[in-house]
Amino acid sequence: MKLPTDVPAAVGRPSIDLASEIARAILQTVEAGWRLAMKSPDVSADDREVEITERLRDGMRSALNSGMFEWEGRMFVLPGAESRSRPDVLVPDGLTDIPIFVVEIALRFGEHDPHAVIECKRIAGKNADLCRKYVVEGIDRFRTGKYSENHSIGFMAGYLISGDAKSAVNGVNRYLKGKSRSAESLRRSHLIAESWVRQSQHERMGKSPIELYHALLSFVTA
Repeated sequence: MKLPTDVPAAVGRPSIDLASEIARAILQTVEAGWRLAMKSPDVSADDREVEITERLRDGMRSALNSGMFEWEGRMFVLPGAESRSRPDVLVPDGLTDIPIFVVEIALRFGEHDPHAVIECKRIAGKNADLCRKYVVEGIDRFRTGKYSENHSIGFMAGYLISGDAKSAVNGVNRYLKGKSRSAESLRRSHLIAESWVRQSQHERMGKSPIELYHALLSFVTA
């Protein structure tokens, strides 16, 4: 994996620009972790979001300890934790679902905060409320800088409680279109050309856009 090549955006806070190899490794770890999570008999689409996320986190950790990846020992899945969007925010204003820590980034920049954040949401293309929440309580937390304020890339995991990835994408894009945000629509990813991965780009006030990678995870086919 390559190190990020960006320079610090501000004193005391480096700008984390993940190389494509690291972003791809994170997505592959999510997929492998999900497959392991689905082997647990007590995981289902009826579970609460927090419970599903705990199983995904456990699965990702098991995948990273299995010897299947070359980045074993170089990437770690941290516990979900309260987070601060900016260094000047003294009281945590966010709660990250799955933070990722990359050893090379910590060594190069001395950055102890997560180097990537995965926000997790239940999603179903025919459920307009879940599609709205996926945007308002997911995508928009990256767009506004609540999460990954100094990152150029963020991640989302969408738990497909019904329907498939295509239906979920259509539902989210329908909501974005209704809010005159079609430019932010989810589209096929150049990083992993498979149906469970999508990507989107979102403008941020006073900062460069953030690229989001969406892992759409099915309970049926995993």
